[in-house]
Amino acid sequence: MGIGRFAYTPILPLMHEQAGLSSALGANLATANFIGYLAGALTAITAPGLVRSTLALRGSLLVLVATLALMPVTHDGTAWFVLRLVAGAASALVFVIAVGAMLSRLQAHAHHLVGWAFGGVGAGIALSGLLVVAVQAASTWQAAWWTCAVLAVVLTTRAWPLPPEPEVTGSGARAEQQAERPRTHRWFLALLVSYTFEGIGYIIAGTFLVAAIQQGVGGWLGGGAWIVVGLAALPSCALWTGLARRWSRPALLLVSLTIQAVGIALPALRGGATSALVSAVLFGATFMGVSTIALSIGSHLQVPRAVALLTAGYSIGQILGPLLAAPLLHHGYEQALLLGSAMVVAAAVASAAVCIRFPHHLSPVTAPA
Repeated sequence: MGIGRFAYTPILPLMHEQAGLSSALGANLATANFIGYLAGALTAITAPGLVRSTLALRGSLLVLVATLALMPVTHDGTAWFVLRLVAGAASALVFVIAVGAMLSRLQAHAHHLVGWAFGGVGAGIALSGLLVVAVQAASTWQAAWWTCAVLAVVLTTRAWPLPPEPEVTGSGARAEQQAERPRTHRWFLALLVSYTFEGIGYIIAGTFLVAAIQQGVGGWLGGGAWIVVGLAALPSCALWTGLARRWSRPALLLVSLTIQAVGIALPALRGGATSALVSAVLFGATFMGVSTIALSIGSHLQVPRAVALLTAGYSIGQILGPLLAAPLLHHGYEQALLLGSAMVVAAAVASAAVCIRFPHHLSPVTAPA
């Protein structure tokens, strides 16, 4: 999923240079992916059976591979738009299904593995970035897409046996529908608002952070910043999951969002290679950690289809982010990064509301007598 969704970021400069991709079309392709991601999340909400479907998981993995492999086959902007749209939808389904499987199967028995599994997105980002850097020195933008597709095939064979979240059938399903659930919607609403603002701030940074570093520092650091982000993301989820054993998850969400806001603003406030590297590390170390913590809190609150609802809010934020940042790009990327940082600060404020009298201990859902 990390490759299928995020390989476009490091390949984009190659497509500008070699394929004649305009800046406007490049932005539209990014937006197509965000819209597709929202569509995939909404599909998981309206058709919850897909979240427990092995066929949906495997089909989405194959679709991701196909979208990577087909990008170099054409130069048609409409075809590219459709491929990135479909890739976004498949990415969301893979993410929601995998998270459901992790939280239901791993959390009770091997909680530390949940963090490493979330880190797979960071691994995909880092691997795709490394592949593109290796390919671009001696080859073309088409080779970059095909190389990422081959890597996605290899990873798909390893992900193929993953069992989705267990399906509840028969009387168990009816009992679940009639169950008396704890009243946790107040905390969930604050969490949803926080995660939506995070989607806005995250995507502004994810879209413009590398370009800002390239503009301000240049050289290898600009192209390597995305790899640094992925490498920092890989172990970060396990770290935040480990901290959650000792500290309150809502408090950790507030801390991680605060750190991320600082990381996003840093290149706009201070120039130089050191600030650029620190920014990439802080952003990479928090953006997947925030997802890990937020989705874990949503699952704990026992709100039906919490993961899909939070993913939908995050997706809406990702669509809004570039629209809000676009008017600020006339004089560089600094103002856009400051806006992204401000959105993450707003997410932190909303997460503070989650901390207030948070129900750390909830009884499992039980059907009424």
